[in-house]
Amino acid sequence: MNRFVITAALLALGSTAALAQSPAGDPAKGANVFKKCMACHAVGEGAKNKVGPELNGIVDRKMGAVEGFNYSDTLKEHNAKGDVWTAEVLSKYLENPKAYMPGIKMVFAGLPKETDRADLLAYLSGFNADGTKK
Repeated sequence: MNRFVITAALLALGSTAALAQSPAGDPAKGANVFKKCMACHAVGEGAKNKVGPELNGIVDRKMGAVEGFNYSDTLKEHNAKGDVWTAEVLSKYLENPKAYMPGIKMVFAGLPKETDRADLLAYLSGFNADGTKK
């Protein structure tokens, strides 16, 4: 009986950790939301920096870390501190970028709907740093 309880608890903890690491959104819907971002950002194999940096591997990546992109002083400061784009931070940022992080260059007004942000993060979480799908 005790082994069963311990095993069940470990499985539950593992499931909780997995949920905390991946946004609970719909990647297919997130691909549609990403259309709002495509004028400035790219994702996937062969993605290049545009007006904004490419977003491959953005979730859990160090802020201001894309090679060859000229970041705002604000993001350079976050980079120097070692700050990371967690799913939670990205969601707050994407809700209203300029309010969340004054001094950034991004002019996008934001995604006020939590479901849009969750879907977008689920979509972006599906890309490795090299642009390949996970």
